[in-house]
Amino acid sequence: MAQRKIKTSFVTPAIRKPGSSIWIPAFAGMTGESLRRNDGCARLQKTENSRRLFNRAQKVLVGGVNSPVRAFKSVGGVPRFISRAKGSKIWDVDGNKYIDYCLSWGPLILGHARKEVLNAAALALERGSTFGLPTETEIELAEVLKKAIPSLELVRLTSSGTEAVMSALRLARAATGRDLIVKFTGAYHGHADSLLVEAGSGLTSLGRPDSFGVPKSFAQTTLSLPSNNILAVKEAFKKWGPKIAAVIVEPVSGNMGTVLPEKGFLESLRDLTKKYGALLIFDEVITGFRFGFCGAQKIFRIEPDLTCLGKIAGGGFPLAAFGGKKEIMELLAPLGPVYQGGTLSGNPVAASAALKLLALLKKENPYPDLNRKTLRLVEGIRQEARNARVSVQVNSFGPMLTVFFSEHPVRDYFSAKKSDTKKYAAFFHALLDEGIYFPPSQFEACFLSSAHSDSDIDQTLSAIGRAFSQLKSSR
Repeated sequence: MAQRKIKTSFVTPAIRKPGSSIWIPAFAGMTGESLRRNDGCARLQKTENSRRLFNRAQKVLVGGVNSPVRAFKSVGGVPRFISRAKGSKIWDVDGNKYIDYCLSWGPLILGHARKEVLNAAALALERGSTFGLPTETEIELAEVLKKAIPSLELVRLTSSGTEAVMSALRLARAATGRDLIVKFTGAYHGHADSLLVEAGSGLTSLGRPDSFGVPKSFAQTTLSLPSNNILAVKEAFKKWGPKIAAVIVEPVSGNMGTVLPEKGFLESLRDLTKKYGALLIFDEVITGFRFGFCGAQKIFRIEPDLTCLGKIAGGGFPLAAFGGKKEIMELLAPLGPVYQGGTLSGNPVAASAALKLLALLKKENPYPDLNRKTLRLVEGIRQEARNARVSVQVNSFGPMLTVFFSEHPVRDYFSAKKSDTKKYAAFFHALLDEGIYFPPSQFEACFLSSAHSDSDIDQTLSAIGRAFSQLKSSR
């Protein structure tokens, strides 16, 4: 998961040291023993080992991490280095335990270290880690994906969501003979050059680079439009229609925080793309198998031309996929002129884990209970906010949610970025000290797994109530 492109700043929130009138930074990285709550104040965690590892990591890894958001830049403080995980819990190298609502950014819908999934991967590993040749497991996984998501007439497996999206866009351009791609501002579809763009100076102007190293000419193959604004999309098609190859959209946005599609928005995208001969691509890397044993496209009753999958569909391993209509997919090599390949594509260990996880999802059908627990958490957060008189917006869809520190509804990137990132940083660290792990960015989603218990929800809501009270009292 890449660092969000919303620019943030923060001030160090403070909490009172238990048993004294002294106020200290909430993420000061205390190295003493963790203190149990006995007076309503947040306990102070040990971070000595995480701090040591982070200092060591910065000497050999860029920024000390291998994906930017892990560095805690948006919230400050010491990133937690994790030693192990099980079910709904993770433990860091200092021995602190957390109820995890990040879940490796979404794929662990059955929780961490599900025994059956690990056993499937281990059994596959005994036969070999990779072959660079076809295996039956790849076929079985593609068959499961196709049956669950009927729009996938043919499938190609990859190693990451970024790779799947990049390949789908190349395929869309080849299928239409056009160059322009429409995306929505604030949406993240991986770090391919043509997608790291900001909106242009007007609603229908070509994009500009949002990252150094992206040529202006690449960015200008992308139109970045406000989400949930179908009028802007209509204007873009009116101006650029014959040049637009595809529209790519997350059915439910997860990378500006959880943002739902407004009524008629996705349907209008389907109608416009058909009218102008463009393709509709659903980025379901996050949403695929998140809300049911299907894609979000089934829930919204919209069939895209191409779909990108990852995370849950990859079983929590480095595996992703894209697929769609047969006549489009057959443009890929070795059948057609569009090249895409990868040494580890369809890796047998990852594919075996994915197959097992998907089989468990189908057998256990955890979705009704996931929805129940998420609704209970969402309603509880709203009630705790009302009790503390803290202004938040809680957006949710299925077992996916975001707490925005905003007084106004969040419906797109522009309303999301009005959120108070300083308050979120204080909230994040107050929860961290309570043993609750939320995403270290205001603009990411929380996820629930079937391993989260009602007791976990109770503990989380109690911690959130105290965190809100701290925010209120520290004004």
